[in-house]
Amino acid sequence: MFKKVLVANRGEIALRIIRACKELGIDTVAVYSDVDKLSLHTKFADEAICIGPADSSRSYLSIPAIISAAELTNADAIHPGYGFLSENADFSTVCKDNSLTFIGPDSEIISTMGDKATARDTMRKLNVPIIPGSLGIVNSASEGLDIAHELGFPVIIKASSGGGGRGMRIVNNPDDFKNAFETAQSEAKISFNDTNVYVEKYFTSPKHIEIQIVSDTHGNVYSLLDRECSVQRRHQKVLEEAPSSSIDNETRKKMSDISVMIAKEVGYIGVGTIEYLFDSESNKFYFMEMNTRVQVEHPVTEMITNFDIVKNQILCHAGLVLPQWLSNLKPRGHSIECRINAENPAKNFMPSPGEITSLHMPGGNGVRVDTHIYAGYKIPSNYDSMIAKIIVHASSRSEAIHKMLGVLDESVIEGINTTIPFQKQILADSTFISGDYSTNFLNTFKYKEIENE
Repeated sequence: MFKKVLVANRGEIALRIIRACKELGIDTVAVYSDVDKLSLHTKFADEAICIGPADSSRSYLSIPAIISAAELTNADAIHPGYGFLSENADFSTVCKDNSLTFIGPDSEIISTMGDKATARDTMRKLNVPIIPGSLGIVNSASEGLDIAHELGFPVIIKASSGGGGRGMRIVNNPDDFKNAFETAQSEAKISFNDTNVYVEKYFTSPKHIEIQIVSDTHGNVYSLLDRECSVQRRHQKVLEEAPSSSIDNETRKKMSDISVMIAKEVGYIGVGTIEYLFDSESNKFYFMEMNTRVQVEHPVTEMITNFDIVKNQILCHAGLVLPQWLSNLKPRGHSIECRINAENPAKNFMPSPGEITSLHMPGGNGVRVDTHIYAGYKIPSNYDSMIAKIIVHASSRSEAIHKMLGVLDESVIEGINTTIPFQKQILADSTFISGDYSTNFLNTFKYKEIENE
């Protein structure tokens, strides 16, 4: 077992990892930029060390700074969380070269599966259905335009190292392709320090379904079932559910079996997520990508399986064997997660950094809050605007929706604007309640500002 884990991240996921380590009796090291000195993850870790200024390229994305912090504190493992360096193959290699266990897949696996274009090629060789698109990286706008004409518009340009909706552009006609291609490359460079992009056919009304998998070092691979992630704004997930009400048990088993096969074929270790595009009209699904890390939305899976994903991720990389009962896993009730962002939905989701003057978070049976904020905390403007995740669990989807509405009514975050009112309107929407929604649901959804909401 590891003696000390350095958490190479910030915010709620850093705190989540620290909690898992405490449960396992592992000491922790928090790293922080100078604007994150008062964030909760620095207070609850056993040690905390500043690794640079607010600019993430000089702190949370600085491999030398993080490795130096690990060496200085005698850590023997590094957990990257999600975002930042979590899917950086070079970081995985550097950790190994410095006798540090990277709590994530080897660099070869990240290169194969974390890189979206390479993953598509791998799936093609495994006869896994993939979305029609380019054969690997597209090197120029003119090359991409030729491929787009072959596929037929609309198409979507995606960053090969992408995630979280960054480096993605939908193109509806040839005239817009060149500008969208260059914009996607620019975003990919800023977010992932990688300009590689590829092109896919764009489906206008699909579902986004994902399968959570977990693998140990002894050849055991299990599916932790599915999540519905179709409520998205600008390709960024807003609300997630588990299990999906859009697929039947036969489809669920097929998706799980294929996901387990993929993980076994590539020799995957740890936790990962296989993401699929699901066409409800044809009842067909297509591989989109694999996230070689823990997901933001992992709590909904934990709630319906009673399985601690982060704790077991650490155990897998420590060499322990996963329990065999995972082979007969069945969903237990229904769970919903709402991402709470410091944004003003009435002003086109303008970021709303600032000091939290008053805070009351909800509680009760089947209610969970993952957050790093507190009254008096100043939210910096330098990073992602998500400040909390509120998760509920109930015996049915209908009950979970009602529970979440009540929980959001109970949530009070003053001093800044948040997306809580927006989430409440989504949950009350008849299309959402029916479950018959797609990834373009929010494209036509109209937020209505209510005075004194």
